[in-house]
Amino acid sequence: MAKIYQLSSHIANLIAAGEVVERPASVMKELLENAVDAGATSITAEIRDGGMTFLRVTDNGCGMEKEDARTAFLRHATSKLRTAEDLAAISTMGFRGEALAAIASVSRIDLMTKTAGSISGTALSLEGGVITDESEAGCPDGTTIIVRDLFYNTPARMKFMKSDVVEGSRITATVQNQALAHPEVSFRLIRDGKEVLSAPGTGKLQDALYAVYGKQSSQMAPVQSTWDGYQLQGFVSRPTDARPSRNMQTFFVNGRPVKSRLMMAALEEAYRNRMMVGKFPACVLQLTVPVQAVDVNVHPAKTEVKFLNEKAVFDCIHYGVLGALNQTADRPDLRFKAPSAPVTPTPAPAVQPSVSQPPKQEQFFRTMSAQEYRAFSGALKDAPQPNPVIAAQVAAKVERASDYAIHSPVILPKVEPLTPETAPAHQEQEPEQQTLQMPVVSPWRLVGELYNSYVLVEQGDEAFLIDKHAAHERILFDKLKANQEAITGQTLLRPLPCRLEPNSCAILMSNQPLLEELGFEIDTLGENTVVLRQIPMDLSEDDALQTIESIAADLLIGRREDKSSVRDEVLHTVACKAAIKAGWHTDEKELLALVEQVMAREDLKYCPHGRPICITLSKKQIEKQFGRS
Repeated sequence: MAKIYQLSSHIANLIAAGEVVERPASVMKELLENAVDAGATSITAEIRDGGMTFLRVTDNGCGMEKEDARTAFLRHATSKLRTAEDLAAISTMGFRGEALAAIASVSRIDLMTKTAGSISGTALSLEGGVITDESEAGCPDGTTIIVRDLFYNTPARMKFMKSDVVEGSRITATVQNQALAHPEVSFRLIRDGKEVLSAPGTGKLQDALYAVYGKQSSQMAPVQSTWDGYQLQGFVSRPTDARPSRNMQTFFVNGRPVKSRLMMAALEEAYRNRMMVGKFPACVLQLTVPVQAVDVNVHPAKTEVKFLNEKAVFDCIHYGVLGALNQTADRPDLRFKAPSAPVTPTPAPAVQPSVSQPPKQEQFFRTMSAQEYRAFSGALKDAPQPNPVIAAQVAAKVERASDYAIHSPVILPKVEPLTPETAPAHQEQEPEQQTLQMPVVSPWRLVGELYNSYVLVEQGDEAFLIDKHAAHERILFDKLKANQEAITGQTLLRPLPCRLEPNSCAILMSNQPLLEELGFEIDTLGENTVVLRQIPMDLSEDDALQTIESIAADLLIGRREDKSSVRDEVLHTVACKAAIKAGWHTDEKELLALVEQVMAREDLKYCPHGRPICITLSKKQIEKQFGRS
């Protein structure tokens, strides 16, 4: 066995840094929590270059004495704990005493701090966790700490950092979380010289929510409940305002941002049978529990907690949110879109030079004067006229083809022309007219349709139920995917804003070339909003917003980072929106053409979302149900 050595304090601090300081946002989180614990009512955070080269936090808290300032950078130095019993009643944000030591070990730090009533403060400079300079300084009450050149002495960590945009957006999300967790504290965030967040610190969660999410917060339902000594307050989205991911679910326990599957499950249970499958509610929920009823010492970053009574927590959130939803009217807004009118050139009316006429709004339906009508008719006569012979031939082809075509802008069954060798002997070939081959009669029979959703087909001793929407969606998706050209986009006359969380905005902006290949053109509008200037041709504006949110959510979790996978996600949406809808009446000829493809293709088994296209019901199964077997 190899000889065992005790690690040096420097190596131990680097290991602690690996657990606590993952990226600049981790540093910001620890410093903000220290400021809150110091009793600050005003905190200003400033970053440059995504926080990698410069990160500063200034607070008006209690400050530190000279000796405390030196001790604060030692490992396991804390003012929060004294005895083992204190671990059972932690009410502060930080308590381990590892954060400052870990941050200092991988960066260069400048600290200025002063307590109330002191004539002067203390200034410290550290590099790699070692104090390099110490002096007396004039500074305001509170603490200012500057972190420079993060990971300068651990270059291996640098390769795991993302772009400045992404890292900066993660810091923005961290500051936003603290502003929501502590609405009584005023938070400001300055990013590369520009203020991107200003929370007023009024003590009202609604004011902090507005500072973070803007007008979108006004659509959320307030939650206020008490359950078995537990208190819950916050805001939740209406079922009609569901999101494509859980990225906008924020939970706090005793003012601490946490990730909890229990709280998430309780929230979504309240939305059961109120929300579409694959959609998720947004929330900002603050749970207050007795400090003895929760253990926050289960994760180095203190983002996970363990509850003493999980059922009480579940019920408090579940019934609290359920009560809020039952008291909130949830009627989707009706949206009317004016039909676009074709632009028809018309001669300008004669205007008397001596009379000043106000401009008139152009209308599609209007009365023409006799002079205007004669001019308009003359223009029509001068227009090129169609060849009647060619028009008749084209009309005959279209009439024959329409008997077998799926009336869809994307999918048409493949029709092969007859050749002289394959044409029947009695059929005469027209010299300039292409004859369509009649489909071969299949051994199956289209029985009918159930509930305007499922097609019933009989073949021998088996019956098939085909989901018409799922089948058509798969056919469209396969056809779109086979076309490897860039997706055609449509430029919007009015840019479409899409409000997201900072991380989602950053990941989209850093993947702009990929989005352009998918038919999207986006621009940034603040920390929480992107603007869609172009969307895929086959998507409506609402569908485009949902698609861009889904892409952002999937890129954030790394589920689909390659171009082909993200492209497939967009094609899924396009195919879904363009496919025949379940519950809608479908023409029998369309159903026949659809069934023909399903029965002829063995690969049509599942829709792009994984739902089955066809299920089989045998004659024996039916006879067994009727007692015939």
